[in-house]
Amino acid sequence: MARPRSEDRRNAIIAAATHVIANHGLAAPTALIAKEAGVSNGSLFTYFGTKADLLNQLYVELKTEMAATALDGVLVDQDVRDQMASMWRGWLGWATADPEKRRTLAQLAVSDEITRSSRDVGNRAMAEVSAILERSRETGPMRAAPFGLVVGLMNAAADATVDFIVHDPANVEAHSQAGFEAMWRMIA
Repeated sequence: MARPRSEDRRNAIIAAATHVIANHGLAAPTALIAKEAGVSNGSLFTYFGTKADLLNQLYVELKTEMAATALDGVLVDQDVRDQMASMWRGWLGWATADPEKRRTLAQLAVSDEITRSSRDVGNRAMAEVSAILERSRETGPMRAAPFGLVVGLMNAAADATVDFIVHDPANVEAHSQAGFEAMWRMIA
C-alpha cells in the first residue's frame, strides 16, 4: 500500500527544485532534486508524475508568490503612481529576499516545458499587477506600445535594480528609488 503524501515532503521537493534549478539549470536531473529534498527519486515521482509536472507546478507557485508579494501593501485608494511604487518595492523585496527563486522563475519563464495552461494560471495570478501597469501607462509615452514590450522594459529596469541592490545592499533605498523613477518615466 502506498504511503499517504506529506505536504512537508512536497514542500521540500519544491524548495529543493528551486535551489537545484537556480544553481544547475533546468537540465539538472530529478535525482539531484530528490537528494536535495531528502527523498528518493521514486518518491519525487509520487508527488509529481513527471519532471515537466514538477517544473510546471514550480512555475505556478513562484509566479503566484511573486504576484502576491508585489501586491501586498498596495492600497485600492492610492493613486496609480503610489500603487506602482508599492508594487515595485514589494517585487524588489521578493526578488532580493530569495535570489534563487528569482533565478529559477527566470529560467522557467523561457522553458518550453511550461505549458500554456501553466502560463495562463501564472498570468491570472499576475492580473492585478498587469491592471496597475496598464493604468500606469494610459497617458504615458508607452500607451500605444505592445503590453509585452512594456512588461519587458519594466522587468529590465527591475532586474538591473535588483542586481545593484544585491551588490550594494548598503544603498537599497537609493537604488530602489532610482530604479523606480527610471521605470516610471519610461512608462507613465
